[in-house]
Amino acid sequence: MPEGHTIHRLAAHHRSLLAGRPVAVSSPQGRFAAGAAALTGAELLDTEAYGKHLLHHYAGDRILHVHLGLYGVFSDGEQPVPPPIGQVRLRLTTDRHWIDLRGPTACELLSPPEVAVLRARLGADPLRDDADPDAAYARISRSGIALAALLLDQSIVAGAGLVYVSEVLFRAGIPPTRPGRELSAEAWQAIWIDLRELMKEGVTRGRIDTVHSRHMPEAMGRAPRVDRHGGEVYVYRRAGQPCLVCGTEILRSGLAGRNSYWCPACQP
Repeated sequence: MPEGHTIHRLAAHHRSLLAGRPVAVSSPQGRFAAGAAALTGAELLDTEAYGKHLLHHYAGDRILHVHLGLYGVFSDGEQPVPPPIGQVRLRLTTDRHWIDLRGPTACELLSPPEVAVLRARLGADPLRDDADPDAAYARISRSGIALAALLLDQSIVAGAGLVYVSEVLFRAGIPPTRPGRELSAEAWQAIWIDLRELMKEGVTRGRIDTVHSRHMPEAMGRAPRVDRHGGEVYVYRRAGQPCLVCGTEILRSGLAGRNSYWCPACQP
């Protein structure tokens, strides 16, 4: 599932392609036909991301909500628009560009009150300036649940997925299994700042890189990481490989229904 930096990149990209123009909306697949009919011809006023949720704000208080989930993907291009290929749930077109959406978990038209409900159930998004990390810590500090599971809970921290959570805990020297109530306020502040900076870099670069310059392939004389997720990381999907810092074998185990990765020496 795409992490929050990808959704923020999509919001900015869609704004650059469509904002300020009337948009023709259709659903070649047919599953969003009613919503498309209600939106078509409206001007796109703005876009935004909140965690892993993408919102298009159209004139008339009409809001398109998309959650990509595991299989959702956008594609786009310049006019002329090509014939639909595959199951295109949503097609947006202007006189200059087109955007297609396939396979999302959610593609729906919401009212402002419904969007308010959506926002209320999401936690602090590190990429938003209106985020409240203190509210997130208030929940973390009261919980005996493993810290990695708490950070993956979108009602506590919105937008961070398994890659960012695994990596930010490594960089903090904290094991993923530490109970939330054992995390000090100072340690949380450091994690939040680091997570915010890493995710901002992800927005800029379009990939997740979490290693310091001294641990990059060219600095260490090692081969670049080859993985469909891309980016240079310390522990994520590196089980059985040596830690880039201390050489200890990276471990993996199940945690809250997900794989968890950590270095037993750097994260004692």
